[in-house]
Amino acid sequence: MSTTTARDLARPAPAKASSAKPRRGLRGSATFNFWLFTGPFLIGLAIFVYAPILWSLWLSFFEARFTVTPDKFVGFDNYTYMLTNDDFVGSLGTFTVFAAFIVPTTWAFSLGLALLVNRLRFMRAFFRSVFFLPTACSYVAAALIWKMSIFSGVRFGLMNTVLGWFGIENIAWLADPNPPWYWLVIVSARLWLQSGFYMILFIAALQNIPDELYEAAAIDGAKPGWQTFRYITLPQLRATSTAVVLLLLIAAYQAFDEFFNLLSKTTWGRPPLVELYYKALGESQDYGAGSAGALILTVLICAVTLLQGKIMGFGRGDESK
Repeated sequence: MSTTTARDLARPAPAKASSAKPRRGLRGSATFNFWLFTGPFLIGLAIFVYAPILWSLWLSFFEARFTVTPDKFVGFDNYTYMLTNDDFVGSLGTFTVFAAFIVPTTWAFSLGLALLVNRLRFMRAFFRSVFFLPTACSYVAAALIWKMSIFSGVRFGLMNTVLGWFGIENIAWLADPNPPWYWLVIVSARLWLQSGFYMILFIAALQNIPDELYEAAAIDGAKPGWQTFRYITLPQLRATSTAVVLLLLIAAYQAFDEFFNLLSKTTWGRPPLVELYYKALGESQDYGAGSAGALILTVLICAVTLLQGKIMGFGRGDESK
C-alpha cells in the first residue's frame, strides 16, 4: 500500500536552480559596453570636430594662402589684420544689432505660440506638429522659396501682389540695400524656420508648471490673464527662457545658409560666417586670416553667451524661484 498522502500530492515540486550563469568576459564588462557604444561617436567627434579646430588654431599663426601646410610663421598678424578689416568688423557689428533684434522677437513669438497651443482643448497635437514642421525644412530650400516666390521682387511675387492691392509699387526686396528691405526677408524666414523648435521647449516647460500654483493665485485674488502670466507663468519659465536665449544668440552669429542664398555675392548684409567663407575660400584663399577670424568669432560668441548667462542667472540652480 502506498504511503503517499493527499498532502504529499498537493505539495509543489521544488524549483530547479537556474542554470543561467553570469556572463563573463568582455561582453559582461560595463566598461567594454560603454566604449563599444560611445567609441565610434567619440572617434568621429575627435576627427571631424576637435582636429579641425586645432588645425584652424595652428593655421591662424601662419601665412596660409592657397595651402593648408604653411611654413611661414607670422604670429598674431592674421588676428591684427582681421580686427582691422572693415568688412569683417562691420559684419560683427551688423550682426550684433541683428542678434539684439532677432533673439527677443523669436523668443516672444515662440512663447506666444506655446501659450496658444497649450491652451487648446482639441487638436493640440495637430497644431503642435504644424508649427514644428518648418524646423525640419532645409534653410537652403526655405531661402530659395522666400527669394523666388514670396519676395521675388517682381509684380507676380506674393508680397508685391499683396502690396499691389493697396496701390503700393513693387519693391526690390533683395536688390537695393537702401532701404534695407532684405532684413524683412531674412527675419521672416528665420522666424518661420526656428520658432517651432523653441515653441516645443516652452510647451514642455508650461506643462511642468504645477496647477496648484494657479489655484493658489486664484484664491489670493489674482486675475487670469496678464497677472497670472506675469507672476506665475513667466517666473516658472525662467530656466527655459535662459536656455532659449542662449541657443538663439549662438544661432544668430552662426547664420550662413539663408544669407548666402538670399544675398548671393553682394558685399552688404554679410554675416561673419559668410565673410569668413569668402575670405578663406574666395579668390585669395587666405586660410590663415580665415582661421583667425573664425577663432575671433568663437571668442565673441563665448563672451556674449557667458555675459547673457550671467545676467539671466543661468546655472545657479534656483532659476525657478
